[in-house]
Amino acid sequence: MYEKKLSELFRTIGKARKVVLSTSYDNRVTSRMMSFVIFDNKFYCQTDKIFLKYQQIKSNPNVALCIDNIQVEGIAKNIGKPLENKKFINLFKQYYKTSYEIYSFLENEILLEIEPTFIGVWTYKDFIPVREFYNLKTKEIKEELYL
Repeated sequence: MYEKKLSELFRTIGKARKVVLSTSYDNRVTSRMMSFVIFDNKFYCQTDKIFLKYQQIKSNPNVALCIDNIQVEGIAKNIGKPLENKKFINLFKQYYKTSYEIYSFLENEILLEIEPTFIGVWTYKDFIPVREFYNLKTKEIKEELYL
């Protein structure tokens, strides 16, 4: 049941999305819109290693993503250069061709992988608001009805 629902959720999210990425360090939280590709139940984006978001991630890898009515908490890590990851670069080129051409070849560009640990989704069942919580560590799903 868990794996099926999680797969359905990631199908709903899709292979590429503009996503708000929030990072924090030393009582400073910042957010920005990023171009993500999604595969293997993880989120991937590229950025310059001198930017604030990466400096914050190096000090605190806990990040949050916001996609429409979906909130994701996860752990971010630098997994190398974008051009070194064929799966990422093929999807990134397909969905964000201009960004691929402008940024992917820059010397300071890195690839971030965000592995979700928790996902919250607002949805409706029979016109009743429901919040679904996916705990990816314990592989459990919990629902809360809001009456």
